[in-house]
Parts: sequence; structure tokens; C-alpha cells
Amino acid sequence: MTIGLTLSLAILILSIIAHEVAHGYAADALGDPTARYSGRLTLNPLPHIDPVGSILIPGLLVLSGSPIFFGWAKPVPYNPDNLRGRWSETAVALAGIATNLALAIVFGLLVRFGAGVLSPLALSVAATIAFVNLFLGLFNLIPFPPLDGFTALRSALPWHAARSLRRFEMQVAQSGMLALILFLIIFSYLLAGPFSALVSRLFALLTGVSA
Repeated sequence: MTIGLTLSLAILILSIIAHEVAHGYAADALGDPTARYSGRLTLNPLPHIDPVGSILIPGLLVLSGSPIFFGWAKPVPYNPDNLRGRWSETAVALAGIATNLALAIVFGLLVRFGAGVLSPLALSVAATIAFVNLFLGLFNLIPFPPLDGFTALRSALPWHAARSLRRFEMQVAQSGMLALILFLIIFSYLLAGPFSALVSRLFALLTGVSA
């Protein structure tokens, strides 16, 4: 594996972990200490890494040159019954997305305004961090379980309106990896092109650099 691919994979894994840790911090701030008691409020990768979702899947995507940046860490545990406030579960769901988008903005602005100050290598690393996090943040907005966009939508709806979404979520969970594989296949064939074009356009607007 080349240095560039290794760096891209490392950035993707760390961005996924930052996403999960953000869920834990949000839940802790809103009244549920489960993630803290489980030792998951740390950026140390070891407690978070899922061999398949954090290494195998991201590695295959990076090595194959896939336009999709996707993976997952071990889900940070939280108990929604402990959360305070009507919108608390929605806030926990959106915390990971917000973290990815915040990282994309910070490092994207470094790319835009860092020319002549930062080295070419630093600019390349910042651009990779911005692009990966922009992709992850927007991808997780898709309202399909177990992505955060679905959780945020389901938890934001009134209980009676969310029941059908809850049933669908349980059916997808019972299907295990099969549902995820089918979703990724459908996404790859129908949506990956337009979605990647959108991410590239937003990346160029943010950084002033074409993806």
C-alpha cells in the first residue's frame, strides 16, 4: 500500500472514530453517562475499532479507488431513556454528523487560506481530511438505518408517527449485514455518481480546489 493510500485509510478510520466519540459526548452532556462508564469517550482507536467496519471495509474501498468513503466503528453505547429533553436523541444522532462537517470546514479553510504558509504535504493532508469528513457527514444524513439521518428523523417525529420507522429499523437490524450490503449496492449503482459530484462541488466551494 502506498503512503498516500495508507494516509487516506488512517484519516478515514480516525474520522469515523471522531464521529462515534461525538455521539458519546453528546449523550453524556444530555444526561446519559453510558459511553463514559464504558470507556468510550476517548480518541484512542483501540476501544472503538471494529475489524470489519473500521479496517476491512474502509481498506477495500480505499484500495479499489471507490468513490465511496464509508465505514463504521463499534457503536458508542447510550440509553435514550436517560436522555433529557424532547430533542435529545435527535441531538445525539446529529452530533457525529456535525463533528464530521466541522472538521471538513476547519481543514477546508486551512486549504483555502494556507497556500504559501503550509507545506504542500500539509495542504494535501488537510484537503484529504476535509474531503473525507465532508463525504462522511453528508453520507450519514441519508435516512436509512443505521445511518444517523434515519435516527434523527425517527426521533424527531412524534411517537405515533415514528412507529412505522421504528418497525422498519428493527427489520433492517434483523437482516444484519445483508441489508447494509443491499443498501451499498443500490447506492453505488444509483446514487454514488450524483452524490460524489455534490461532495466534490461543495469541497471546491469550501477549499477553492477541485476534488
